[in-house]
Formats: sequence, C-alpha cells, structure tokens
Amino acid sequence: MPEMKKIYLVILLIVIAVAAIGLGYYWYYQVYIKPKEVIVLGTIDKITVLDPAKAYDFFTWEVLNNIGEGLLKYKPGTTELVPGLAESYEVREGGRVYIFKLRKGLKFTDGTPLDAEVVKWSIERQMHLKLDPSWLVTAFVEKVEVIDKYTVAFHLKRPIAYFPALVATVPYFPVSPKAYPWDEAKDSTVGIGPYKVVKWVRDVELRLEVNPDYYGPKPKTKYFIIKFYKDATALKMALEAGEIDIAWRELLPTDIVALKKEGKFNVVEAPSPYIRYIVLRCNQPPFDDVRLRRAIAAAIDRNRICEKVFKGLVTPLYSMVPMGMWSHIDAFKDEYGERNLELARELLREAGFSEDNKFKVELWYTPTHYGTTEADVAALIKESLEETGMIKVELKSAEWATYAAEYIAKGVMPIFLLGWYPDYIDPDNYLTPFLHSEHCGHLGVFYSNSDVDELLEEAMIKPTREERQALYEEVQRILARDAPLIPIFQGRLFLVCKRNIKGVVLDPIMLLRYYLIYKD
Repeated sequence: MPEMKKIYLVILLIVIAVAAIGLGYYWYYQVYIKPKEVIVLGTIDKITVLDPAKAYDFFTWEVLNNIGEGLLKYKPGTTELVPGLAESYEVREGGRVYIFKLRKGLKFTDGTPLDAEVVKWSIERQMHLKLDPSWLVTAFVEKVEVIDKYTVAFHLKRPIAYFPALVATVPYFPVSPKAYPWDEAKDSTVGIGPYKVVKWVRDVELRLEVNPDYYGPKPKTKYFIIKFYKDATALKMALEAGEIDIAWRELLPTDIVALKKEGKFNVVEAPSPYIRYIVLRCNQPPFDDVRLRRAIAAAIDRNRICEKVFKGLVTPLYSMVPMGMWSHIDAFKDEYGERNLELARELLREAGFSEDNKFKVELWYTPTHYGTTEADVAALIKESLEETGMIKVELKSAEWATYAAEYIAKGVMPIFLLGWYPDYIDPDNYLTPFLHSEHCGHLGVFYSNSDVDELLEEAMIKPTREERQALYEEVQRILARDAPLIPIFQGRLFLVCKRNIKGVVLDPIMLLRYYLIYKD
C-alpha cells in the first residue's frame, strides 16, 4: 500500500504540473499572444449593402476593398496602380480596348473559381442593374469580351485616359455568380480579398478573419473586428475605456484636438481629397440668375467655418479639384478673393435686392450624414450670407435617406450642402460628374454649358497629363465664373489608436487597409 500511495502521489504531482503548465500557457496566450491576433476598430459609419452593384458610400467601399479586390489596385500610400486580380494588361486600338490577363487558380470564399466569364458576368450584371454606382461602368464601357479562360477585354465607348483608375473602383470588382443574383442587389459576405467575413450583425459588429486562399501577402493580424457606435461621443468613450484599439470615422474635431494634447493615443493624420461644397439649383429660379450664384460665392467665409467648427483641422478650398491633385488652381480665390462682401452686395443690387428688399432663400443640410458638425456649418454659412445685409436665410434639414433619394435629384432644394469622396483618383472625378450636362443632374446641379461639355470630353481622351491639365484649368475658371457649385473646404484624415498599433496607412484613396495593421 505505501508503494501505491507513492505512485498515486507521483501521478497527482504530474497532473498538477501539467495543469500548471497548461494554465500558464493559457494565461500567456491570453495576455501576450491572442491580443496580438485581434484588432478592434470602432466607427460611427455604417455598411449600406455588401454588393458592388449597389454600394456607393465611403465605408462600404472600404469593407469591400478588404474582403474583395479589383483587377487593378493602388499601391499603399501612393496613387500608383499595380496588378490585383489581373496580373497584367495591355491597351489596344488607340485606347478603346483594354485587355486583362487574370491570375490563375484564384477562387472566391464560396469556392467559385475566378475566370474571364465571371469578370464578364460581374460587369454585365452591374450594367444590367443600373443602380447608383453603375454609371462608373455604363458611361465608359460598351461591352466586355471573353478572349480565353483567363483573358478578358473591355471595349470602351471612346478612349478614356483614366480607365485603369476606374477599373480599381468597387463597381468593377468581380463577384461570385453563386453568391449574387442577376436581377437584384443583395448583401453577401462572399469575397476574394485578404480577409473573409466570419460574422456580421448589421450596425453592431463585423468580424473578419484571414482568407487562406488569398493570392497575396497574408494580413498582418489574424482577426479584425469592426464595432459600430451611434455617435462620436460613444466612439470616444469606447476608445478611452479600452474597448477598441482604433477610432476611425469619426471623432469630433474638439475630441481630436483634446486627444492630441493628452498624448495617451497616437493621432495619425494625412491630407485627404475629401471635399465639401454648396450646390445651387441653377436651372430654376432664383439661382438661374448667375448674379445670385456669384453673390453667394463672394459672401462665403470659408476661414470662419474651418476655424470655428473644425478647429483648423480642415482647409479652405477654392476649387472643386482638391489641393494636392494635379491641375488644381484656386479659381474661386482668383475670381472673388478669400471673401468679398462688397462684390456680393453689388451683385445683389444688380439682381434687384437691397437692405429693405432682402433675397430670401432656404439653405438645406442633412444633420448626421456628414457628422454632427453639419448644423454648425450651415449656421455659419447663414451668418456669412446675412452679413451682406441683403440676404435672409432659413435653415432646413432632412435625414440622408430623404435628402438623397427624394430631394437632390428631383431639384427640391434651391441651395444645399454636400460632400464628395472620390470614386477614382483623377481630376475628372471632381468635374465631369458635377458639370457635364449629361451626368450632373443626379447630383442636383442641373448645370448645362456646351463649352464645358466639350472641354471635359476632350480632356477624357487626351493622352498626356499636360494636355489634360490645360483643359481642366479652363473648366475650373468657368466654374468659378458661373458658380453652380461653391467649394467650401477640404478635409484631412484622422485616425486615433492605441500606441502599440502599427501599419496604419492613410493615403489618397482614403480607404483604410485593415490587412496592413498589426500590434507591436
């Protein structure tokens, strides 16, 4: 019996030792290893619909760029296009035909192989559905042709100098025919990008995991979780409580300034081609009178908006083409100066208004889509205009769903605020959608100028940047004189994160690449 007790004791000690080792490893894994495999990002943005045929908003495009990919894509931190799902391409027939060679052996997360037929089907589905982003395809592509299993040709309606930039946008992303129906848009978590979706609860949480079948370098963090918050205050509280590693899109300007001063978190910032502007409905009274449009343009105090509302975190803008992009000129500053109240008053008098007979107008904004600062922006614009002594502004607002679907394209609002995130990185994307008579109506501009149409169409096909730049500069000068749109300010990108977060790249396409981010 004593011998048996010794044996039992030895066994017990071994069990205890193994358990201790196991618990120690578990503790070590939970404390040191597991946290490095998970990054949690918080945002107040929302996913609209996970379908490249319908999604047309900044954040959903960001998600789709992390779970999907185009034939071409941007090299991180640059505007340089590099191969994506296509390994190469060539241009034929004077720029009217682009032929892409696809990588072989790729498949979607539902197992569907990627080939030329799938690319053709995806583009034709986009054109067939004719939803919001479809114009990025239908305005340029005449047809898609399968040459062989891994070769596909895009036949264009006319040569387009910036077509490779279009191909990098979400509407050109191939999708699995098994996951998406032909006749309607649909949420689907099937992709072909660096990450795959493992869980999605709308407006609550999106969980991503490394896609083992992705052809390129694997993401630097195994799991990437996105948590959705109702407002900037809740987002800031989550960051300070340690619930999230990254706060993105977006904190209030006052919070960003305070967090920079405190120094507890890293505040990453970068220039952005995101712009804000005013639209004037120029095909109907009162703004069919160019003198009134010019008076508004002359009276706006951009500096006051940038400093009072955004604490200097945004910059006054004097062109629809953003600063830092080739062909930008300060056309509105050249035409009106930074602000010219005397010119505004002179134009108002010419249009028949005075201190005793004020120009009365409704200025519309949407209260949450562009952040909770929007009411303050509208209030300062009202203040600027009323300082002429000849304008009386009534502020009106509508939530984004009504604002966008019911009011903009139908021309309900005489003057209203909007913002623009680029679809593709080219000056054309800041001019043609707003000023070409064939396209600008869906943005509520209703501008028509045959000279501008011709300049834009010529700039599309010119082969060199120098030739295109001269044309875009002339368009900007005409825009400043006619003022159907008035640029207000250009944003900056801000991301706040814990100090051990590395690999954040904020670049001109403004879509955060989750797969580059990791914990040190």
